Amino acid sequence: MRTLGGRYQLVRRIGVGGMSEVWRGHDRVLDRPVAVKIMAPAVSGTLGEVAGVDLVRSEARSAARLAHPNVAGVHDFGTSRPDPGAHEVPYIVMELVEGQTLGAHLAAGPMDWRIGVRICAEVAAALAAAHNHEVVHRDIKPANVMLTPSGAKVLDFGIAAVAGVPDADPDMPVMGTPAYVAPELFENHPPTPASDMFALGTVLHQCITGRLPWRAESPTELVHAQRYLDPDPLPELDGLPPEVEDLLSRCLNRDPQERPTAMVAALLLAEAVDARVYVPIQDLNTDSPRPSISPWDQRAADEPTAVAVDAGAGRHRAG
Repeated sequence: MRTLGGRYQLVRRIGVGGMSEVWRGHDRVLDRPVAVKIMAPAVSGTLGEVAGVDLVRSEARSAARLAHPNVAGVHDFGTSRPDPGAHEVPYIVMELVEGQTLGAHLAAGPMDWRIGVRICAEVAAALAAAHNHEVVHRDIKPANVMLTPSGAKVLDFGIAAVAGVPDADPDMPVMGTPAYVAPELFENHPPTPASDMFALGTVLHQCITGRLPWRAESPTELVHAQRYLDPDPLPELDGLPPEVEDLLSRCLNRDPQERPTAMVAALLLAEAVDARVYVPIQDLNTDSPRPSISPWDQRAADEPTAVAVDAGAGRHRAG
C-alpha cells in the first residue's frame, strides 16, 4: 500500500478528473480517514515540476483559509516522488467527505425545489466565506457540491483565483465549465465574486427545474445564449417564493453589477426554506443590497467572528 510523506496511506481511488486523482486514505499519525488529491503524473510532467507544485500549493492555500462548515477542509500539502528520477508530484490531504455529489443527485431525477433551495443556500454561504477572503472559486457546478448528512460541502478550489486579478496569460482559455461561466469572463474580464454568483444562479435553476437555464446543442451555442439570450422562465411551482425567483433572475443577469452578493443569496434562500446558514460577520457590514425581508439582526455586526443565522426565527449565534 503506497504511503505519502511517511504518513498517508492510499487505500483506494475514489475519483478521477482531468488533472488529478482522489484517493481514500488513512492518516497513520492521527488514525483517521482522509481524502488525498494527487496531481496526475502526466499533468505534472506537462506543466513541469515547479509549476505543478505551485498550482496545487495555491489550491491548498485557497481552501485552507476557509474554515467553514460548507467547505471541505484542507489538512496538509506535500509532494511525493512516485519513482526514482520522476518529477515530484504534489498532493493535498483533505477532509474525507462522504456522500453523493449534487450532480449525481440531479442525474437520478427531479429534486423538490425546497431541497434545492436549501442546498444552494449552503453553497452561497460557502461562497460568502470564500469571497470574504478575496477567493473566487471559478468552478461552482453540481459535480463540485457534495451532499452529506451534515449539509452541502463545496469541493475543488483547483482553479480558484484572487478576486479581480486577471490571468497571467490573457490568451489562455477561459477557466471553468462553460455552462456555469459568467458571460463577462468570455470578454477577458477578471474573475470576481459576481462570476461565482452567475454559476450559483445556474445551479439554483438546475435544482429547481432539473435543467440548465439555456438550451443549446453545443458549448459554443451555450456561450452565445448566455451572452445574448434571456434564460428560460421558471415553471409554475407550488409555494416557490417570489423572492427566490427574483434572486435567481438577478444571479443570471448579464451585468455582474446587478448580481447579489453571496451573503445576501445565502440569507434569502435560507429564509425561504426556514434553514440555518453560517456567513462571515464582515459581510454584514457592507453596503450590499439587502433582501427585502431581513433574516438577521443588525446587532450581529458587533459580534467577533461569524454568525450562524436561523433564518426562520430571525436568530443569530456567534460562531
